[in-house]
Amino acid sequence: MSVFDYEKLRATPLRTEPFSYVIVPQFIRDEALAGINADYPAIGHPGSFPLHTLKYGPRFAGAMEELESPALRNIVAEKFAIDLSQRPPMTTVRGRARKADGRVHTDSDSKVMTLLLYMNNAWEAPGGRLRLLRSPDLADAFDEVAPDTGTLLVFRNVPNAWHGHEPFEGERRVIQLNYVTSDAVVAHERRRHSLSSFMKRLFGKRAGGY
Repeated sequence: MSVFDYEKLRATPLRTEPFSYVIVPQFIRDEALAGINADYPAIGHPGSFPLHTLKYGPRFAGAMEELESPALRNIVAEKFAIDLSQRPPMTTVRGRARKADGRVHTDSDSKVMTLLLYMNNAWEAPGGRLRLLRSPDLADAFDEVAPDTGTLLVFRNVPNAWHGHEPFEGERRVIQLNYVTSDAVVAHERRRHSLSSFMKRLFGKRAGGY
């Protein structure tokens, strides 16, 4: 059985202003949550870490395989009316945030779509809640996503897809999948993230973040 509730994603209305996005609470099925959380990689430093640089258990591995599967890609493509058939997936994982995270930005042009799957308990902190913005001003928010367990955010990367969050320091689990423009981008980003991951482990420094 799938660990994800695809019907919930299909049924959730797509919002199109000021850019296209969808927020799906409880996208992970209840019966799969405990196992995925138990097998989540232990990440002691802030930053994004490619899957191949991490150690994790079989239930997390199964969820990541499904996350990168054509089944989810096809549903996202249909919902956003976009051809993703030649857009390979690229997945990174975060476990902790620092106060420097969350600066307002748009994603790079090589990222066609962004999927964020949050893996925290009920989020009570005022910081760390991702804001979707009309402009590069963090106060100019039109929606906000608490990083609660199983919440999925999907948005199309366009020039005005601004997002960021108020500072938070501590555990903040999030899985990020991007459909990117080519396999060459995946290879480049894997190399870049691998070097960055090594430096983060060595020095514990980073910036940015979801």
